[in-house]
Amino acid sequence: TYNSNAIEGNTLTLRETKVVLEGITIGGKSVKEHLEALNHKEAILFLEDLVNGNTELLEWNIKNLHALILKGIDNQNAGKYRQENVVISGATQKPVDYVQVPEKMEKLILEYDEWQQFHPLIRAALLHGEFVFIHPFVDGNGRTARLLMNFEAMKSGYLPIIIRAEERTRYYDALDKAMANHDYTDFVKLIVEEENKILDQYLTLVG
Repeated sequence: TYNSNAIEGNTLTLRETKVVLEGITIGGKSVKEHLEALNHKEAILFLEDLVNGNTELLEWNIKNLHALILKGIDNQNAGKYRQENVVISGATQKPVDYVQVPEKMEKLILEYDEWQQFHPLIRAALLHGEFVFIHPFVDGNGRTARLLMNFEAMKSGYLPIIIRAEERTRYYDALDKAMANHDYTDFVKLIVEEENKILDQYLTLVG
């Protein structure tokens, strides 16, 4: 929760995020930042339910994840595809025209079904990258994309992939390269490295 929100500019520290998740309000922080932390926790719980229920990826699951992320922040757009064109700050590629979003999302699900021949972490990278390229929502696309990435990883038995806030620049550069050139090499490498770090931490804890 902390890292995913920090990547998007949330100023809550790791400790403050933990406190907020325990139900305590942090002075000097906006209501939006509090809601972003609480909503992300709810979205993770929903994601875990999808994984544990062996639920297939469908558009309604994606919309429900997004609705949880923007709950109380932007209820008008929560869980709804955008009705306007947007730009991705710092990216070389423009997302698809809003008129194309429903068609592109439907196509994404069909393509996802064809990716089953690939390694789970490659599928996770593709799902994340192709989703961000479409940018189906007005806001909250990055957090939704990282949740979808973990949906794919976790349902294949992998630990949740955490893109750390300090890897923000590398993460965005690799993602931009994937969208601009359809070259996922750097992005997959980043995901594999982060998965290995989480696995090492887990083995140290249980070890």
